[in-house]
Amino acid sequence: MNRPADKPGQHLAADTITLAHGAGGKAMRQLIDTVFVAGFANNLLSPLEDQARLDLDDLLGEGDQLAMTTDCYVVDPLFFPGGDIGKLAVAGTVNDLAVGGAIPRYLSCGMIIEEGLPLDTLRRVVASMKSTADAAGVRIVTGDTKVVHRGAADKLFINTAGIGVIPRGIHIASQRARPGDAILINGHIGDHGAAIADARGEMSLHTDIQSDCRPLNALVQTMLAACPDIHCLRDATRGGVATVLNEFAQASDACLRIDDTRLPIRAEVRGLCELLGLDPLYLANEGKLLAVVPADAADAVLAAMRADPAGEHSVCIGHVAEAPTGSVILQTGFGGERIMDMLVGEQLPRIC
Repeated sequence: MNRPADKPGQHLAADTITLAHGAGGKAMRQLIDTVFVAGFANNLLSPLEDQARLDLDDLLGEGDQLAMTTDCYVVDPLFFPGGDIGKLAVAGTVNDLAVGGAIPRYLSCGMIIEEGLPLDTLRRVVASMKSTADAAGVRIVTGDTKVVHRGAADKLFINTAGIGVIPRGIHIASQRARPGDAILINGHIGDHGAAIADARGEMSLHTDIQSDCRPLNALVQTMLAACPDIHCLRDATRGGVATVLNEFAQASDACLRIDDTRLPIRAEVRGLCELLGLDPLYLANEGKLLAVVPADAADAVLAAMRADPAGEHSVCIGHVAEAPTGSVILQTGFGGERIMDMLVGEQLPRIC
């Protein structure tokens, strides 16, 4: 059913979300019209059909493969230094498409809202999602809203799914790391996890750590312009840098050797980790990617990364070796070595 024209002065009577806003009646329709349709504002969403209708010619003109991904966001707190759950939900899904070489185009948005959530909070989240989507060049074109009883959720959970197009000739895969390849990262490690830990206020710490939450699709396209044959690419979210490196090593049956002295970690993040007994290599990031590239292309890719705002602190942190296969070896500043294994359990719950 098409959405009727908005009525002048139409607004929601309540200041908080009620169960009626998820019941399918007038209250729900007003919520959708005044918060989501008005907030996301695009012609693919506004008809309010049960599905978004996308132009295949536009998609086929950009590549020969579709990429699709989905993720759920349950971060606590909803707002944190450098971002919020809305920015995170858009950037995280955009980045999952981008690291496959895809050009992100469309997102869906599913919201599970706890009864009693202030409408102003929801509007702030929607505005943040719109701003981040605009920055990434994507549109939020369909969605769903559910309201649950008080205590059945924690304020707000969001699911976003995304569709993108992979240009012809791009083949990025975690099993393509080869001996001699260089391993690159686009900046400081652990900022997001540290910012969330600090924002929870459980330790009464006061730092200036900001989450690195941001879309990385423009950076990835810049990197691919410098080297279309990037072998591996992934954003280091839950499980951090160490987890992604292990995934590359195991999928490629190779050894990744990392130089501890090259790892870019802020002093504030190191200090927080020492206080809380955390390892920054396992902390979540929301604006960092790891790339494995041919050695002869490393300088060109690094130069391209450093010219982009999302990659100005990019560095080479190691290389791919033949043995021991399936492992990540951290070479320390004292001349020793240690195995960097997969994380067992979770250092910090609900960080994304």
